[in-house]
Amino acid sequence: MSEPRTALGGAAFDGFAEVREIGPLGMITLRAKADVPGLAEAVKAATGCALPAQRRIVTQGGKAAGWMSPDEYLLILPYAETDAALAAIGAALRGQHHLAVAVSDARAVFRVEGTKAAQVLAKLAPVDMARLEPGELRRTRTAQVAAAFWADGEGFTLVCFRSVAGYVMGLLSHSAQAGSELS
Repeated sequence: MSEPRTALGGAAFDGFAEVREIGPLGMITLRAKADVPGLAEAVKAATGCALPAQRRIVTQGGKAAGWMSPDEYLLILPYAETDAALAAIGAALRGQHHLAVAVSDARAVFRVEGTKAAQVLAKLAPVDMARLEPGELRRTRTAQVAAAFWADGEGFTLVCFRSVAGYVMGLLSHSAQAGSELS
């Protein structure tokens, strides 16, 4: 098996906020209706996290479970644990209607950090960043591409499709250029 690689090889930019590609991370898209028996147990078995509420992300020791839509969850974990997590989900949801797929290699993940990190995303996404709560996951557009992001600590994690990673890195870097802070 080949070693996993990020889309941009760990690209980084340092402006009024720091932007960097992180990963590789293990990611699983789990599709199931919220009332499917065993769903909470499956998420817990895969990530150690509780089933997230609508528009929320739950983190626990480097793993996370995020609500993406009424029947979709994004599970994030160390890359090497993806296969075991899929097996745990399959066991917990055996006989139940669901779909669990590893999407690790189809996604790119970025961190935007610093005291003015919210300004970087405010320029690109139609989100009121002042009202974004800790633990709130926003699935939205970043300029012209689909993305999801959430605040944690003094920064944000953003997930997008790997095929647009270069474009998104360019957007984030341009938005974080020194001298372009919002007043």
